[in-house]
Amino acid sequence: MTELRYNYDPAAALNNPEAIAVFMADALETGDAAYIAKALGVVARAKGMSELSRETGLSREQLYRSFSEKGNPTLKTMLAVMRVLGVNMTARVTLI
Repeated sequence: MTELRYNYDPAAALNNPEAIAVFMADALETGDAAYIAKALGVVARAKGMSELSRETGLSREQLYRSFSEKGNPTLKTMLAVMRVLGVNMTARVTLI
């Protein structure tokens, strides 16, 4: 039996602020810094790196490098991108 595989890009589904908010909330809940950075990179691609570059003042190359598979974006970069995307983080008490 042959297994079918499809190239799915989650950025294609992030076409409105609500979808982006749900996607990022899910990523933030994991607490996994690498996963959060990867999710933010997906949202950045959905927005368009050129537009994001203009609005953040960061170069396209820096954005691509930061959100690449081996990237490690700084908090400053992540906050700049999140601000432009209209996404924010909030703090809340977690009872253990």
